Amino acid sequence: MLRLALLLWLAALPLRAEEVVLGLSQDRVAITATFEGSDILIFGAVKREAPIPDIPLDVVITVAGPSLPVSVRRKERVLGIWVNTDTVALESAPTFYAVATSGPLDQVLSNTEDLRHRVSIPRAIRSVGAASMAEDVESFTDALIRIRERTNAYQLLENSVALDEQTLFRTAISLPANLTEGAYQTRIFLTREGRVVAQLKTVIDVHKVGLERWLYALSRQQPLLYGLMSIAIAIAAGWGASAAFQVLRRG
Repeated sequence: MLRLALLLWLAALPLRAEEVVLGLSQDRVAITATFEGSDILIFGAVKREAPIPDIPLDVVITVAGPSLPVSVRRKERVLGIWVNTDTVALESAPTFYAVATSGPLDQVLSNTEDLRHRVSIPRAIRSVGAASMAEDVESFTDALIRIRERTNAYQLLENSVALDEQTLFRTAISLPANLTEGAYQTRIFLTREGRVVAQLKTVIDVHKVGLERWLYALSRQQPLLYGLMSIAIAIAAGWGASAAFQVLRRG
């Protein structure tokens, strides 16, 4: 009897009406010595098993770089000198984070769903335990966000996702030149009336190649050799500049 009731309950559950079919212009970004940034085109479609609902659909897309611990310091002027007065250690913050939406974020995603999925930039920063270090932890988090927004490391791109016929969507995310190597988690949320109705996750691989990769690996695996090579290059560059200056003076 219990098994029959369970089967009837499962049969009564609605089928998943909508799901994301995703595409990326590239799923790998190569960082070279001349890397100046890259644009990632994220596009896709909504696959449905039922007619399009009357309530409009919205799309929210996030791209997050590797998360690392961050120490944020407050400076104040003491006796005419700027000194660090307070320090808050945040548990982790994405090295890069972009949020692209088809409308204003506070309209396409409710606060409850934002808290659940950690979509907005402040929600993506974890500050567990930081409250014991300062009374106004939020001001430190806000300062970190402002600093990283200036370098395009953090981006809020409202109304940047084009949604055609409630089915096809696309947007472009600009990756800055100073990227941290690693897996960039990409999430696509379909929302309706602020509630998440479907989501999909994928990864964009960002890695160093060529000379950049060789120097990075050398500095980590053989730091002594890397240091000696750096000193040799500096000496050679100094000698070369001095020799060129002497030739110019004689000319």
